[in-house]
Formats: sequence, structure tokens, C-alpha cells
Amino acid sequence: MSNVKSHECDDLIPVSDAIRRTRSLRDVQLSRLGTERVSLDNLVGRTVAEVVAAPVDLPEYSFATMDGFAFDASDSYPFEVVDTGVFPEDEPPALASGTATRIATGAPLPPSANAVLKREEAVVEDGRLTGPDIEPGTYVYERGSNVSAGEELFAVGDRLGAKDALLLGDLGIEEVRVHERFSVGLLATGTEIHEGRLADLDSPMLAGLIRSWGHEATYEGSVPDTHDRVKRRIADLAREYDVVVTTGGTSVGDKDYVVRALADLGDVLFHRVQLRPGKPIAVARLPDHDAVAFAIPGKPVGAHLVTALVARPFFTGETSLPTVTARMARDVDVAPPGFTYGIPVTVEDGVAMPLGHVDSALSVYDETFNPSVLSSSTRASAADGVVLTEDPVAADEQVSVVPYSVLER
Repeated sequence: MSNVKSHECDDLIPVSDAIRRTRSLRDVQLSRLGTERVSLDNLVGRTVAEVVAAPVDLPEYSFATMDGFAFDASDSYPFEVVDTGVFPEDEPPALASGTATRIATGAPLPPSANAVLKREEAVVEDGRLTGPDIEPGTYVYERGSNVSAGEELFAVGDRLGAKDALLLGDLGIEEVRVHERFSVGLLATGTEIHEGRLADLDSPMLAGLIRSWGHEATYEGSVPDTHDRVKRRIADLAREYDVVVTTGGTSVGDKDYVVRALADLGDVLFHRVQLRPGKPIAVARLPDHDAVAFAIPGKPVGAHLVTALVARPFFTGETSLPTVTARMARDVDVAPPGFTYGIPVTVEDGVAMPLGHVDSALSVYDETFNPSVLSSSTRASAADGVVLTEDPVAADEQVSVVPYSVLER
């Protein structure tokens, strides 16, 4: 394994720092958006604009979770069985002390009852009930045990998912006030793309990511590698959109004009992160237009990874990365030190094969991870997820895999 020292990353910021900065940008930009009310079937990916509190207790009454007999368990056997029984559609009867009533699963408990003796354990002789001692709360879904009236369920800035419609609908909430979606203008840079000599692979992928995160993305074409045209086009889009996302032109070559244009138009918060592939990302505020810009590097696999890691918190508010555990199939060395490496892997039967390793379906490197070549290899997009590591990984080592499905939602 390599022990090469390098100072290449001295002027880069850690991935965690980049995530923190983009996440803080989100709050500022959200405050500039309008709000609207959406129905429950349109809330996926939307961001809460006002606190949602429970209007009622949930459940609104205590009910039985088992067929049996309802009574006050603080009393003693025997109980006199009264009434013909309570069913889910019934109003529960009043129960006097020392009495019990038959009850069906899902039926509301009488106000004085606090437990249900299941039918299989009940003995009824001459209208009198006996059985094993039970505690109050046995087989009872108690009023307010799910949600209490007034309880805050969703805070401003929370992002809603499909499952949230279950709770909201159960509470009788039919609409939620949310922030409008970010409008995003996508701009490809590069003379080779502008003149049609190379396909623009990144813009459709980035549009898909942004839409999967709940926002609106519009492709606005391309510009050649000319400083004035890059700067002018970014400024035009910043007047029209909340967010401008560019691809290409983020390195430090003679024709990499995007970062210089952003510096002319506003404040570059950072340029380059300690991530391979995907290092040369830049993020800027464009205060004259109340816009934010993300400048994404042009190599497609690196562009996907750095956008999914660094831009995702801005669009979703999410910074956590749930993982699955797998066993690494091969040794993978990394160099130079000081970077977070994103190793694409396929996962099968709990084994993570580094896609790109000579023994995988894509042969890019023998043992030392090669992010530069891999970043351009679109076959690497067939991976199931990515292992983020700062250190070499040994065969049979347990690793945490971030599924791509986590990054793209």
C-alpha cells in the first residue's frame, strides 16, 4: 500500500466543510422563495414553509387491538358482562364499576375501561367474567399515544416524503404550506460541446438529480470557452433562475473560465474539495441577482459524485448518508493521502466489488484506485453505490456502501 506524501490538497476544503457551507446556503435561499399550499398527493420532495402541528389527539379515542372483553383493570374479577358488544362503528357505552363488555378489534373503548382481556383467555359463566390478571393498557391503543393535539410534527425546512401523507391524512390535514421549488438553469460550457464535437453527458444527469430532489431544472444550452460569453450567460441565467448550475471549465487551465466568471459576478465560497473523483467543484453567491451558482466539473462520473455529495444538502436539506455494510472483494490502494475517495462498487450477496478494478466488469486499475480515468468512464455509473474512504481498503474488510439510491432522493 502507498505511503506517498503530497501537499496537493493543502488549498482544498474537506468534503464535510463543503457540505456544511452548501447546507447553510439553503436556508438563505429558501427565505427568498414564495410559498404555496399543496395537497397530500403532491407533497413528495417539498419543503415545509410553516410549522405543521397536530390539530387533534391521534388516535382521538382509545380502542381495542384484540377481540375480547373491555373493563377497568384496576377492579377485580369477576365482572358482570353487560351489553351485546362494541364494534368499530359503535359509540361506546358507559360502563359501571365491576362490569365488562364484549368488544371487537378496532372498536372504541368505553370511557371507564382501560384494558382488554382477549377472548381466548376469558371465561364467562352465568354472565360473569373471570380470567388472568391484566394491567391497564393491555391490548389498548390509547388516545393520544400516537400524536398529542398541538404536538409539532414538521418544522420549517423539513422535506416531505410519500410516507408523510399517512400521518397527515390520519390527522385530517389535507394541505401543507411549502416553499416553492428552486428554479435551476443548467448551462454546459466547452467549445467542443458547443460546436457539437462532444456530447453533453452531464446536463441530462444533473437535471435528473435536481428533479429527483424536488426542484425544477431547465437546460439552457451551451457556451464556448470564451470568458466574456461564459460570464454574460451566467449573469443572464442568474437573473432568471434561483440557481445556476454549470458544467465544465472548473479546473485551472487556460480555458477554464467558469470560476473566474463567478468571481467577477459574486463571491466564490469555495473552489475544489478534497474528493476524488469530483475535486474541482465551485460554489458561489451571486448577490446582485439573489442567486446561487454551482460549477460542476465536466467528467461525468466525478460530476455525479461531487454533485450528489456537495450540492444535495442545498437542494434537500439532508446531510446524512445511510449506508449498507458489505465485504470488500479486492484490495484497493489510494494515493495521494488527504482526500476522500469515492470508490464505485457493485454489491452482490453482501460482497462489494470495486467497479474499475482489473477483476471487475470494468478494468481501469490493478490495485491503486485511479479516479482520473474512472471519472470519465460512464460504465462506472452501473455501480450500486460508492465507498467513501480516506484510507486503503483491504480485501474482506467490512465497508460502508452509500447506495446511489440514497444520493438520488
